[in-house]
Amino acid sequence: MDLATLNAFIAIAELGSFSEAAERLHLTQPAVSKRIASLEQQLDVRLFDRLGREVSLTEAGRALLPRAYQILNVLDDTRRALSNLSGQVTGRLTLATSHHIGLHRLPPLLRAFTRAHPQVALDIQFLDSEVAYEEILHGRAELAVITLAPETREPVRAVPVWDDPLDFVAAPEHPLAVNGPICLADVARHPAVFPGGNTFTHHIVQRLFEAQGLTPNIAMSTNYLETIKMMVSIGLAWSVLPRTMLDEQVARLPLPGIQLARQLGYILHTERTLSNAARAFMQLLDAQRDSLALAPAQGLT
Repeated sequence: MDLATLNAFIAIAELGSFSEAAERLHLTQPAVSKRIASLEQQLDVRLFDRLGREVSLTEAGRALLPRAYQILNVLDDTRRALSNLSGQVTGRLTLATSHHIGLHRLPPLLRAFTRAHPQVALDIQFLDSEVAYEEILHGRAELAVITLAPETREPVRAVPVWDDPLDFVAAPEHPLAVNGPICLADVARHPAVFPGGNTFTHHIVQRLFEAQGLTPNIAMSTNYLETIKMMVSIGLAWSVLPRTMLDEQVARLPLPGIQLARQLGYILHTERTLSNAARAFMQLLDAQRDSLALAPAQGLT
């Protein structure tokens, strides 16, 4: 049993496909199949049921999966711990982030980091925040800068950095924007475009409507906020967007007594050793958080 074989096993288990696993691992499908056949022969068990194009774990496969994660994570942890002894900020830093944060929040920090630590190879993965959470949980990324979940449980720790106010928006000519004072019930009657139902932002907005006994009329959904903004701007629907994205293309809908916000920040796995590179990037994020917290206080003096 070697690391390459375990990586192939995990990839197939997660993707449910030999061909997709081969793409992730940059191998041919026969090479992946050969590794699994070798592993099954060594363990003398069948790890996958193959029914046509459907691939699923057998009972033995389900028993092996958490142990495979554990083996790889212990080895990665050991490598990082030994590498950290030098005190140098080098090596590879695998950073997961959402598209929105990667485009609108991270560029100044990434620029500062690469200038301060040119020997670090940054591996930036653009993922939905919920997927990035899983990458941290399974040890495939050291840090993730994402929309934080309303609740985060051990072994994942969440550190807020940015407060991200959310506003209800529609096209400037939309009835909601031109017909005078409105309430949440008025908004609920019109078609909406929402982030996907699995997203943290969707849950934040959904809970607001549920608290008032309302059901939003969700006509469309997409996880890309830039796409949502486009759909809103051409009058297809209303939505909720971060205040930082608002401009003349969309109109903010004032709803008395309603204030929505989400927290953006970073998460890490508390039971894993972080590389010196990850710690250095965390210091930048913490400094950003502290400067934002200090700014309002300075404005009051």
